[in-house]
Amino acid sequence: MNVTELARTLHINTKDLLDILPQYGFDIGAKAIKIDDRTAQQVQRKWKFIKRDLEEKQRKELEERKIKERELRKQMGHSVVLPMRLSVRQFAERLNMSVSQVITELMKNGILANQNQDIDFDTMAILSDELGFEVKKEEEKVMNEQKEAARVQSLEEALAMDEHAEGRAPVIVVMGHVDHGKTKLLDTIRHANIIDTEAGGITQHIGAYQTVWKDPKTQVERELSFIDTPGHEAFTMMRSRGAKVADIAILIVAADDGVKPQTEEAINIIKAARLPFVVAINKIDKEGADPQKTKTDLSQRGILAEEWGGDVPMVEISAKQNTNIDKLLDVLLLVADMNADKITADPHMPAVGTVIESHVDKSMGPVSTILIQSGTLKRGDKLVVNGEIYGSVRAMKSYSGKNIDVAGPSVPVQIIGFKLAPEVGDVLNVGKAAEATEINVRKKRTQQTGAERETISDSQTDSEDEKKKMLNLIVKADVLGSLEAIIASLGKIQHDEVGVRVVGKGLGNVTEDDVNKAEAGQAAIIGFNVNLTPVAEDSVREKHIHFLQYSIIYDLINWAKEELGKLLSDEKIITEIGTMKVLAIFRREKGSMIVGGRIEDGKAIKNVRARVKHEGVVMGTGKITECKVGQGTVKEAGRGTECGVKFEGNTRVEEGDVLEFYTEETKAREIVFK
Repeated sequence: MNVTELARTLHINTKDLLDILPQYGFDIGAKAIKIDDRTAQQVQRKWKFIKRDLEEKQRKELEERKIKERELRKQMGHSVVLPMRLSVRQFAERLNMSVSQVITELMKNGILANQNQDIDFDTMAILSDELGFEVKKEEEKVMNEQKEAARVQSLEEALAMDEHAEGRAPVIVVMGHVDHGKTKLLDTIRHANIIDTEAGGITQHIGAYQTVWKDPKTQVERELSFIDTPGHEAFTMMRSRGAKVADIAILIVAADDGVKPQTEEAINIIKAARLPFVVAINKIDKEGADPQKTKTDLSQRGILAEEWGGDVPMVEISAKQNTNIDKLLDVLLLVADMNADKITADPHMPAVGTVIESHVDKSMGPVSTILIQSGTLKRGDKLVVNGEIYGSVRAMKSYSGKNIDVAGPSVPVQIIGFKLAPEVGDVLNVGKAAEATEINVRKKRTQQTGAERETISDSQTDSEDEKKKMLNLIVKADVLGSLEAIIASLGKIQHDEVGVRVVGKGLGNVTEDDVNKAEAGQAAIIGFNVNLTPVAEDSVREKHIHFLQYSIIYDLINWAKEELGKLLSDEKIITEIGTMKVLAIFRREKGSMIVGGRIEDGKAIKNVRARVKHEGVVMGTGKITECKVGQGTVKEAGRGTECGVKFEGNTRVEEGDVLEFYTEETKAREIVFK
C-alpha cells in the first residue's frame, strides 16, 4: 500500500504520518513510499489509540504553554479590573491589547463579536485568566452602596436646611415576614380594602397611606402616615429603603408562625436604622397561636418585651378580628411623643422627599409616589431628582385618590408630570431647581433599564461537561420597585452548572422590539403585571417565543428554578461489576464477538455493559449478552473462573485486552442552589 493512500485513509498529512509512526513502534523509514499490507492493517487497527494519545499530548502541550504564559504575566503582576459588562474595544483597552487580538481570542472561544458589542463579566474573566491577568471585579454591590450612600447624604443635607422646624405626623413603616398580616393590619386601620388588589394577598410594591386617630390623653385627632413594605425575600432592598424614610417601625409577627427569616431580616434593618419600634403579635385568634412563645423567640434575638423588663412595647392583636388595633395606635402615638424632638420638619421650605413607588401608567405616563419629608410641594414645582429636572408637577393625588394642590411634611402623594419614572429610593429636592439641568430622557432610560444595550455572553468552556447552561430571560414589569426586586432575586440563583441571564429588562407592556430581542438572544419573555401589545402578540405567535405572565414574584422565581432543573443534565450512576482478561478470540461476527478469558476481579454477569481497554486506554464500549462456563450457559461467573462471553458492540476486541463489566443507571438530578 502507498503511504499516501494510508495517510488519506487516516485523514492525516503524509509527512506527519511518517513522523508519528516511529513513536508507536512502526519504523518504516522517514522517506518511505510504500508500506506492507500487514503493517498497514496494524496501523489502522491501532490508529484510534494513536490518535487519542496524540490529541492528549497536544492538549497537554497547549495547556503547559498557556500555564507558562499565564504564570509569566502573573509574575509580572498583570491584573485587570472588570465591571459587569464592557464593549470589546473597552475590554481591549483595559488589557492593553489590540482589538483584533481580543476578537481573535473571542473567536477561539466560539464568540463572534465586533468592537462595539458588549461582553459580560464571566466571558471577560475567562479570557483574562487565559491570558494571564489577575481579575478583580468592580462589585455592583459596592456601586449600589455608594449610590445609596449618596442618596442618604443628599437627603440629610436637604433636611438640614430646616430653619423653622415644627412637629409633623410620624411616618410608620410596617415590616415582617410574608403573610404575617401587614397589609391586613393597614387595611383594618384605614377601614379600606387594599388587600384585594394585591395578587395572592401579598404586597407587590411599597404603598404609603395616612389615617387619623384620636389621642387618648388629649382627645385631639392626629394624623399617622404608614408605609407598607413587601414581605417576600426578593424585596429586601425596598424594605431597607422603607426604613430610611420612617420615624417608627411596627414589627409584625404571627403568633401561630413565630420568627421567620424575613422577620430576622426586618429586625436587622430596624436596628441598623436605629428606629424606635413596636412589636405587633398578630393572628392571636388563630388555632395554635402562642404569643408567649413568640415573645420568647424574640427575646432570643435581643428583643425583650416591656413586661419582661425590656424596652420594646408589644401588643397582641388580630387584624382580621380588629382586636386591640386601638391599643396598638395608642402605643404608636405614645412612642411618637417620646421621640417628638426628632419628628419635625419645616413646612415653609421647598419640598424634600423620597420616591416610595414608581411606574409607567399607559394613560398618564410616568407616575411616582413620593413621601414628603420636609417642606411643601405645590402644583407647578420643578421635579428635581439627583440634580436633574425630571419634569414639573402637573397633578397630585392623595393616598385616597383625591386631587390636591399642596402636600406638606409626612404626606404621601402620587405625582403626575415626570418625563421619566425615577428609581425607588431617589431623593426629590425642589430647592435645587436653580442649579439643576434638564434630564436626557433617552440616555437615562438606557442607563435605567439596560434594555437598549446588546450583550454578548458566553457559557462555553473547553469541556462539554463543564459547560454552564443558561436560561435567557427578558423581564418587563409594571413598576421599578418590582423590576429591581425581580432582577435581584434572579441574581441570587447560583449553581455550578446552570444559571439565569437577564438579556433585557424594562418597564411597561411587552413590545415587538422585546420579541425581536428575545428571538436574537434565544430568550423567554417574562411579563410581571404587564401584557403584550397587539403587534407583539402576533410576533410572539409567529416566532414561537415563550411568553409568561406573573403577578406574584415567588411564582416567577419558582418557575425559573424549575426551568433550570430541566437544563441540568441527568446523573449517571455507574456500578463496577468486575474485570476479565481476554485470552482468546473464538468467533467474530458482524456487530458481535465471542471471546474467552479469566475473571480477575468481581464477576461477569449477563446483560451488563463492558468497556474494552487496550494497553490501559478505553477503546470503546459494548454489552455482554451471553456468558458460558464450559458448555453450559450461566447467569454469572465469579473471580478466578475461565469463561466465554458474547460481546456486542462496534469495538474490536483483541487478545490481551481487558473487559471491564459495569451497570449504568440514569437518574434525574435534583437542583440545589448555593
